[in-house]
Amino acid sequence: MSVKASKASQLAPAEIAAMMDDLGVAASNAARDLALSDAAARDFALRSAAKAIRAGVDTILQANQRDLESARQRQLAAAMLDRLMLDNSRIEAIADGLDAIAAMPDPLGRVIAEWQRPNGLNIRRVSVPLGVIGIIYESRPNVTADAAALCIKSGNAAVLRGGSESQHSSTALYECMRQGLRAAGLPVGAIGMVPTTDRQAVGYLLSSMTEWLEVVVPRGGKSLIERVARDARVPVIGHLDGVCHVYVHSAADLDMATAIVLNAKMRRTGICGAAETVLVDAAIAAAALPGIAGALLDAGCEIRGDAKVRSVVARAAEATESDWATEYLDAIIAIRVVDDIDAAIAHIARFGSGHTDAIVTSDDAAAEQFFRDVDSAIVLHNASTQFADGSEFGMGAEIGIATGRVHARGPVGANELTSYKYVVRGAGQVRS
Repeated sequence: MSVKASKASQLAPAEIAAMMDDLGVAASNAARDLALSDAAARDFALRSAAKAIRAGVDTILQANQRDLESARQRQLAAAMLDRLMLDNSRIEAIADGLDAIAAMPDPLGRVIAEWQRPNGLNIRRVSVPLGVIGIIYESRPNVTADAAALCIKSGNAAVLRGGSESQHSSTALYECMRQGLRAAGLPVGAIGMVPTTDRQAVGYLLSSMTEWLEVVVPRGGKSLIERVARDARVPVIGHLDGVCHVYVHSAADLDMATAIVLNAKMRRTGICGAAETVLVDAAIAAAALPGIAGALLDAGCEIRGDAKVRSVVARAAEATESDWATEYLDAIIAIRVVDDIDAAIAHIARFGSGHTDAIVTSDDAAAEQFFRDVDSAIVLHNASTQFADGSEFGMGAEIGIATGRVHARGPVGANELTSYKYVVRGAGQVRS
């Protein structure tokens, strides 16, 4: 069915239940066909969807303008507007992402492991789809295409629930994904979108669709992810916060450190891989802070620092204890001077969220200690935290960054949306 927006006030609980059950049934029925489909058909669907997006750019931009106008009337924050906004280059990037996913190797049927038993049995662990995935996200309309594409590539059906602020943009992109499925002869019910902004739909998806959903993936702000983690009756893949750090070690190249910090914070402040705290070794604080702080201030970033930072950076505001654990998603950063690498690692362990953390240093031993001791989904050496992105990892796109330890961790791409089964080949063996 084509998605048409429904007013929350028009929907009774029974209507929500019927609507969501229809989506679940359609996705479940389509999931088997999609799982058994040829990889070439799935790739053709993605390339066809990319063509539809390019052909429909004017329609998508018009839909996005409706969302932006509504968002401005609601006085949403600048970071939220940036997440929501589409232009020609961002739409082309969405289409490019679909083409990149199509060009990737088939994630299904991979032999993950293989071994031979003494009795002659050959055992293989082979990748298979998860099934039906519920995906709940907020303002970024590109997630509609990315999530749908990754599910199609990995042979999974999906039920998508985008945010009310991106409703028109997401619907326009969703229709392009449906065009791709039709062109490939695949069931369009494999990708469903919740056609209402009523929050009851989210509650129903989380609590009452266990018959159809294998897993839920949330992508959005802290309140959304907390709700999903609290209310979901199926496993959840996601992260709560992106409190990301850049640690400037005593052996850092200061020009490199300044460039990395500036990019990690200011390239896009509203993404989960944006740096929120900078830690600077005391041994180089006097030399490093003027350049780092100056670049940030010149770029329009507010600095909140400890006493040692403020003694060097006059324009820094006082940092409170809560600043060290805050995901600003804005042009604000906390800076702290630490005694050494052990103190930096201890700070990250206490205040970090296990998302992405970076060290800047020319000391390989220090980098290896950082890699070993910082327990985050992504750790980097001499690179910006903004590389915490599935496309930058060569995955084409991602549904999100997972910070848990069960099933997936880090960027969740097509390979991470698979499970596995054991294929055992024998020659008449029976068990004694």
